[in-house]
Amino acid sequence: MRSKTFLLILLFAFLLSGCASTSTSLNNTPEIPIETNVLSGRAGSNGPVLVVKVDDTNFAHPQIGVEDADVVYIEQVEGGLTRLAVIYSSKLPTEVGPVRSARISDIEILSQYGHVAFAYSGAQSKLLPVIAQANLQNLGAQTQSSIIYPRDPTRVSPYSLVLRADLLMSKIIEKQYKIDHAQSVGWNFGVAPIGGVDVISVSFRWPATGYRADWSKSEKCWKLFHNSEPNVVRTGKQLCPSTLILQKVSITNSEYHDKLGNYTPFSNTVGTGTGYILRDGKSFAGTWVRESAETGTSWTGADGEPILLSPGQIWVALVQNDPEFITASASPSPTK
Repeated sequence: MRSKTFLLILLFAFLLSGCASTSTSLNNTPEIPIETNVLSGRAGSNGPVLVVKVDDTNFAHPQIGVEDADVVYIEQVEGGLTRLAVIYSSKLPTEVGPVRSARISDIEILSQYGHVAFAYSGAQSKLLPVIAQANLQNLGAQTQSSIIYPRDPTRVSPYSLVLRADLLMSKIIEKQYKIDHAQSVGWNFGVAPIGGVDVISVSFRWPATGYRADWSKSEKCWKLFHNSEPNVVRTGKQLCPSTLILQKVSITNSEYHDKLGNYTPFSNTVGTGTGYILRDGKSFAGTWVRESAETGTSWTGADGEPILLSPGQIWVALVQNDPEFITASASPSPTK
């Protein structure tokens, strides 16, 4: 009888401890689920989306606050130069810059993100009413105070305008602007597909701007170089996305042009095309599909299966030509 009673006590204690373990950790502290940002796949909130246009010429470097972005787009502008559309939702730096003007490609690129806060420093006069009618919260420097858009005294104009992102977000809250929170834009995260090509380095360019990305095995990301120089931000950190997307698009002249008559390029990101997903030291050739401006961009491999991205900062380079790869078989010394 005693042995039977003892066994029942042990069974009850076991069941009780099992129930407790489902709701508390080993130190009896309730376990809080970690939120994952849908744009970058890394730990972080899915906050309201802020997009900032950032200059990408040599004079603009080192840039400010780009290291905190979830997603960064590189797009071609006049003269074969490039400009960045920098997207924040999980982490907001105090300052971002140098801030420059908007382009027609921005409207189509950003439509898949919903009604976002759009920070920039003006645009061509014909484009301003188009921006005003787009699904964007128009928060350009021309409508905001110099407190929100101050000048950096250590830089020369037009490469000195900085956004106080914290103050702009406070104004958004104060004015109760309805900004959409981060939502899926077509890609997902997970393990890499089978196969792929081992890549040491990749180079891709536009007529007047060149980029290179070297795989860093120790940091598990692609160290970026801009016009042959390390792409270092103001803090001294070299930009290093976990996933680099080289999206081949059609780049044609739009109806807009600058004062010198240089036509603004338009990067067509709706439809279908090819490109490469670079992650984990490998390149995966794929096909991208975006059915409309309001829908996201999905990527699939040759087998028709989705190509999953590696969690971390994502860079999307909108290029017209194929990149140049240095594969592992061609070079014995990867970046450390």
